[in-house]
Amino acid sequence: MKTDVIVGVDIGGTSIGAGCIVGKKIEKTHSLPTGAQRSTEEILETLYEVIEKVMLPETKAIGVGVPGLINADKGEIVKIANIPSWNGLRLVEKLSARFNMPVYIENDANCFALGEKHFGKGQKYDNMVAVALGTGVGGGIIINNKLHSGMFGGAGEVGHLPYKDDILEVYCGSAFFTKINNTTGKALYDKAMAGDKRALELFNEFGHHLGKLIKTILYILAPEAIIFGGSISKSFPLFKAGIHEEIADFPFDIMIDVIAIEQSDLEDIAILGAAGLYYNA
Repeated sequence: MKTDVIVGVDIGGTSIGAGCIVGKKIEKTHSLPTGAQRSTEEILETLYEVIEKVMLPETKAIGVGVPGLINADKGEIVKIANIPSWNGLRLVEKLSARFNMPVYIENDANCFALGEKHFGKGQKYDNMVAVALGTGVGGGIIINNKLHSGMFGGAGEVGHLPYKDDILEVYCGSAFFTKINNTTGKALYDKAMAGDKRALELFNEFGHHLGKLIKTILYILAPEAIIFGGSISKSFPLFKAGIHEEIADFPFDIMIDVIAIEQSDLEDIAILGAAGLYYNA
């Protein structure tokens, strides 16, 4: 891996965070509230301030993760639901002019995959899929050590595949706890850790739903590894058995014998993933 100094930026509807990465280590971070209902220029000024707080003189490039559809070739945010004034914004053009250096932009789920590939457990795999489990269920695909982002950064959005009476996201994200079981992931986790039988059964059921998602990924991409991140992934030990029970009947059993299904252990994955855009270029 190159050891250049890169700034990684995570843009969200609530906050904008950035970090300066030297080699594989984040040297310093800073964040500010997004103020998502403000004007384009007002939010840009906040973004500039966050970047300037972490940037070192030897910084070579800036990578930016955005929760929405992007056009990486044009450096444009096509659609970002949480920051309405930024729809259609040529963000790369703005940042390049401000900081006079290369700028890369991608969907945040794709950045998660790059973070795992270049800084996390994905380093040892040529082909992998990273899946973020939270309110949404988004994915990023690495093929032959490079990100496959597809049109508008939309590749890997496995959570939107039809499933049962809805989509996979409802059964593999936080809605499984809130909408289907009228609780929260945190409340159920606490009960499960205390040995509550029903809570343990529900996490096992959750693992079976994820197993269905994994089978779909295997049929289409047959990756060497699937790595889970996001808030729900912290409960991985509680639903791991359910996953393996579900995929045990996969018809290509040799794949099940060798595929790695793991939990991300990276902190600041969004910032690292954005910096990973530089290494993917």
